[in-house]
Amino acid sequence: MSKRTVILVSLLLALSLVFASCGADETNINTEETTVEVQEVTGDLVFAANGEDFVRAGFVSSDGWYITFRHVYVTITDVAAYQTDPPYDPHTGDEVSGDVAAELSGVFTIDLAEGDQHAEPVLVGILEDVPAGHYNALSWSMVPAEEGPSQGYSIYIDAQAEKGDQSYNVFLGFQHGYRYTAGEFVGDVRKGFVTSESAGDLEMTFHFDHIFGDIEQPADCDLNMMAIGFEPFAELMQEGTVSEDLISLSENLTEETYTKLLEALSTLGHTGEGHCHCTVIQ
Repeated sequence: MSKRTVILVSLLLALSLVFASCGADETNINTEETTVEVQEVTGDLVFAANGEDFVRAGFVSSDGWYITFRHVYVTITDVAAYQTDPPYDPHTGDEVSGDVAAELSGVFTIDLAEGDQHAEPVLVGILEDVPAGHYNALSWSMVPAEEGPSQGYSIYIDAQAEKGDQSYNVFLGFQHGYRYTAGEFVGDVRKGFVTSESAGDLEMTFHFDHIFGDIEQPADCDLNMMAIGFEPFAELMQEGTVSEDLISLSENLTEETYTKLLEALSTLGHTGEGHCHCTVIQ
């Protein structure tokens, strides 16, 4: 073998060893596993119920009765909040659903008349460590209470009604259940934003002026045209007391007035001023 041939073979052997060494290093690099722990961002979500100043401070019905509320009990369950995209539209009548849902377990009887006109909405419950984001839809049910002062009723009103020299104790119980589904809260501020630094809050709002009307609104506005006022209840007074439920009201009110009452009850639930879709649970 010539000297030139020996040198060439030596070079080829050296290069093959270098390539083999590089290949081994590359194989080691590619087979190494790197674990990156991704932590989900979470926060707290607060649920509240609000009867507004109509319930806490009282108001005058569309037909001139001043109504003050000692207690207004509603029994709430199946509370859930959702992150929906696109935003939920309650006018479609569809069930609300979303990629993220947070459910509050339990049955809660709330007195919406608790506190004065300066009181905060009544706390229903808090969910901790829910996924962060904007909860822009809300659903809940009202069902008859199984115990307590409102037992047997999803809504129970203990009030005083006055007009001129007339003054009546008022006890009204409504047995029907209602399922409400709503989109984003409508009001002075937006609600439902959960971050790791701050809790989000959502509100179930109840508009009792839908039953009794509001004398401060025009007589021909949608609200007062829908409401039945207080006079139909006053006509059922016995010994200074009005004590009725849906069974007795169905027998004692005119068919037209009773139908209007049922329709008004189904519209009580809101999120602020945001409307809900309502399904009546008989």
